Amino acid sequence: MTEGPEFIDVDDVVARFAAAGYLADQRLATTVFLQSRLEKPILLEGPAGVGKTELAKKLAAVTGRKLLRLQCYEGQDETTALYEWDYGKQLLYTQVLREKISQVVADTATLSEAVDRIGAEEGVFFSERFLAPRPLLEAVRSTEPVVLLIDEVDRADEALEAVLLELLAEYQVSVPEIGTFVATHRPLIVLTSNNTRDLSAALKRRCLHLSLDYPTADRELEIIRSKDTGLADSLAEKLVQIVRGLRELDLRKAPSISEAIDWARTLAVLGADELTPEILSQTANVVVKYDRDLTRAVDALARLVDPNAVVPEHLHSHDHDHDHGHSHSHGAHTHTHDDDHGHTSSSGAAKRAAKDEPGRHGDDYYGSPGSKTDAGTRAVSASQGARSFNAGGRRKRPF
Repeated sequence: MTEGPEFIDVDDVVARFAAAGYLADQRLATTVFLQSRLEKPILLEGPAGVGKTELAKKLAAVTGRKLLRLQCYEGQDETTALYEWDYGKQLLYTQVLREKISQVVADTATLSEAVDRIGAEEGVFFSERFLAPRPLLEAVRSTEPVVLLIDEVDRADEALEAVLLELLAEYQVSVPEIGTFVATHRPLIVLTSNNTRDLSAALKRRCLHLSLDYPTADRELEIIRSKDTGLADSLAEKLVQIVRGLRELDLRKAPSISEAIDWARTLAVLGADELTPEILSQTANVVVKYDRDLTRAVDALARLVDPNAVVPEHLHSHDHDHDHGHSHSHGAHTHTHDDDHGHTSSSGAAKRAAKDEPGRHGDDYYGSPGSKTDAGTRAVSASQGARSFNAGGRRKRPF
């Protein structure tokens, strides 16, 4: 069934969304207007936090439709997206059937007839009475117009994309045990993707496609002003430039528009009358969500506030390496080192020179002249030698 026009023209889209607190540019407003006239889903792709999900919420608000949301995730299957059977209720009815079985087959004459009679009752267990609709089927079966948000579809497996194709193309859902449900009121469908993976061509072909990115500085400032953050216009303008500077860093997650709004509100609550590196560093965790990103952001804030500023040492975030070993380069100089026990050891060169000094041992150390055995050595028996050396003259390897 075709609904009446939701919007008069593109300007009507802009005006009604603005009244609801969402500033839609001309391109986005045109896409929404075409959706209402062409009755095609919208696929919004872009980084997180640029207003994709919020668009669906505001679309429901400005059109007076109920919002149904399917949040996608990895491993999701059709039972959480389309429908499932109410097994608890089916089990309860099975107990009732057992109690009534004698009444069902009371007037049958043969076993075959009794089996047919019982089989005829089985169909009741797979009827709408036991069908538990999930968001996709609920959107089709709804007796009132709805907006269906399929959020972060790129997180779901490709199998779910195949399930969506029938709904996106024909606004209907097939239930094998019952049949096909066709929408009485065609839902306005909005799909969002954060580009974590490429979506299938079949899905994209069924949608009006629009890529959203971070807005221009003027547009972002206008958005922040529209949210009544309480931050002075001059500070809000400067904050927008700082946020845009953070997005140019190599961050794991760049600050979103919604996080920039939160930062403006945070600074307003703290009563900031100037954006200094100190107060920005203390509140940077509002827009930066990972430790590594926070380190880079804090180190860059002083430069973003004032390109000529010198960053105070206490604002730096350091990764401390607790390895205090030192590498020395020794040239012609002789150094004296303290060992681990606090003793001072002299240079190796001096010790070697002392060992080479003549006469430092007594005469008997080298043996008396004419003696068969030196006084400084000990005679070793043949058996001891055999134990110390193997037959090949090699030292035995200790075990």
